[in-house]
Amino acid sequence: MSNESNVQFSEREALLFHSEGRPGKIEIIASKPMATQRDLALAYSPGVAVPVLAIAQDPALAYDYTAKGNLVAVISNGTAILGLGNLGALASKPVMEGKAVLFKRFADVDSIDIELKTEDVDRIIDAVELMEPSFGGINLEDIKAPECFVIEQTLRERMNIPVFHDDQHGTAIIAAAGLINALFLTGRDIKTTKMVVNGAGAAAIACAALIKAMGLPGDNLLMCDRTGVIYQGREGVNQWQSAHAAVTDRRTLEEALDGADVFLGLSAAGALPAEYLAKMAPKPIIFAMANPDPEISPPDAKRVRPDVIIATGRSDYPNQINNVLCFPFIFRGALDVRATTINDEMKVAASQALAALARQQVPEEVAVAYGVQHSFGPDYIIPAPFDPRLMEIVPVAVAKAAMDSGVATKPILDLEAYRQSLKARLNPTTSVLTLAYEGARAHPKRVLFAEGEEETVLRAAIAFKDGGYGVPVLVGRDDVPDRLRALGVTDPSAYELHNSRNSPLVPRMVDFLYERLQRRGYLRRDCERMINQDRNIFGAVLLQLGEADAMITGTTRTYAHTMREIRRVIDPAAGRTPFGIHLMVGQSHTVFLADTTVNERPTAEELADIAEDTAAVARRMGHEPRVAFLSYSTFGNPGGAFLDNIREAVTVLDGRQVSFEYEGEMAADVALNPKQLANFPFARLSGPANVLVMPGLQSANISAKLLRELGGDAVIGPMLIGMEKSVQIAPMTSTASELVTLAVLAAGGIAR
Repeated sequence: MSNESNVQFSEREALLFHSEGRPGKIEIIASKPMATQRDLALAYSPGVAVPVLAIAQDPALAYDYTAKGNLVAVISNGTAILGLGNLGALASKPVMEGKAVLFKRFADVDSIDIELKTEDVDRIIDAVELMEPSFGGINLEDIKAPECFVIEQTLRERMNIPVFHDDQHGTAIIAAAGLINALFLTGRDIKTTKMVVNGAGAAAIACAALIKAMGLPGDNLLMCDRTGVIYQGREGVNQWQSAHAAVTDRRTLEEALDGADVFLGLSAAGALPAEYLAKMAPKPIIFAMANPDPEISPPDAKRVRPDVIIATGRSDYPNQINNVLCFPFIFRGALDVRATTINDEMKVAASQALAALARQQVPEEVAVAYGVQHSFGPDYIIPAPFDPRLMEIVPVAVAKAAMDSGVATKPILDLEAYRQSLKARLNPTTSVLTLAYEGARAHPKRVLFAEGEEETVLRAAIAFKDGGYGVPVLVGRDDVPDRLRALGVTDPSAYELHNSRNSPLVPRMVDFLYERLQRRGYLRRDCERMINQDRNIFGAVLLQLGEADAMITGTTRTYAHTMREIRRVIDPAAGRTPFGIHLMVGQSHTVFLADTTVNERPTAEELADIAEDTAAVARRMGHEPRVAFLSYSTFGNPGGAFLDNIREAVTVLDGRQVSFEYEGEMAADVALNPKQLANFPFARLSGPANVLVMPGLQSANISAKLLRELGGDAVIGPMLIGMEKSVQIAPMTSTASELVTLAVLAAGGIAR
């Protein structure tokens, strides 16, 4: 099933996302150093000859000396692109790049997209088969039926690596997982369950085959297409459909559903009339998975049958059948045991693991960090797509099934150690960020964009609104509606705009600011001028007056200048030290740098406050904080005149008896490199630090900006922490996407 979502965006925003910066969504990055002539000599000639000869003698060594063992080809000819039909190989490339990104994001599997410009089945088979030495697995995608059956079956027979058509088997695995739990909740035995499958394409046939492999008797399944029931002796069906032809006198979908326990739809929107549900057995199970709109909507189904359990392919209804729950993790497990194929045993194991995960109670720390707060029941029979436990559980089940069924060529001896290694491969931050977006959609807030005349800011506001994350409140002049039209907005009046030239709030705003600043040397006319002429002052006062829940600014002025303007209107939260955090986000790690924006020479108490608040942010982002107070000195070596406040900060935390690890003063390499840290066995950090508290603004700001420009990690922030109102000052170079992220974090309370 597709990853159907109710997220909305403009065509312009989608095109800009794919084109800004480096075009496309993927790039190749060397995994070994390439800085010196010696590096190059080892990587290529003459050093590369050594692994070449080794692999020639033992082909299995390719998995040790090349990327083959973690590399999947995503292959399509573009004959069935999403719900768009046959648009050709080249048009499928954005989708295949996206699939490659999902492999990396969810399971740390490297992937390359390959689009084949042919509809000739034999040519596709030959092309893919010839690529076997390059890849550890093949993911077929968006190839129309019935050709996809022939291609996959033939390649599985000819190739000695996993070949998997996700449109078929990914859907089948997730649907089967949901079915396991739906049968459990309704007290059914699969061996006596009666099922109707509506649709006879690739995914429907795969679902029927897998569910039969799990124990559903063949006589208990009726498959229907547009003509009606596929029965034995019916003309016009292909060999794959005929494998599910039944001995029955029923001819229509309505007749097939009489007394049925389960409807599984992979057909078309509206294909299941509500009145047909009355014919089904008590507590019917409906899987309406047509894309993008289901055969019947959950509200319509429940109106007729309140006892129904229903799943769809959409994220805006409970029980989403989403392939991202499957394909990254099934390949992760298959690659890690070097499986020669993905067989039914591995598919069933994945389904059972997913079903079991949905039945588990969500641990409190996972619920808090990731927003996964569902409990098993009719509206939660399938795990949430961003549940971080998927990476730990599904690949282990798949790997074990591969070993048990004899297709693993490199068995894993310690599955618990393997599970822990899987957990370490991914960065919890990515899940939290994704769920922050989901949380924003569930609880939309009003976010003020103070620089509403800038194109980047307007694009961010459009994306924020179209994505359903909240209400953008724009500050700008009379031409903002024209600017919105130029960006593709058909109804600019749908956007709330505040203009100091005509806002009825201005007198009240001036009163507020004058009362606040009158004893700081400001005249009333000074306050009037600031309200009328300064967007940051105007926006900050709107925030103080409750016209918005959060505020984003910073793209037109330096951080320090903007911070001074904000501080005229908004104070630090009671008992808090305001400061900034940069997040350095890698594939499997996040490092939090503080304070990178506000305090030039923080005192010991302020450093302790910064450490506590940054540790709290780290926990909200899914990490167990390990704090290092950084310096040029490690535990007094070398000595210096600027170490006392760092040492005293550690003493302050000792007195507060905080619940996270911390240590200092220490050099950055000691804090981050386990080998260096091992030289100090008395140190209180159990592993590399992930919260780095810098000794002063100069070192912090320089470090953050150097890492942004030179480092390989993605950078989020700076996030402003500790103000009485949720306000974020973005870098002047921010993209629209980065502004949306800050807006979501500010509105959702992660950055506070």
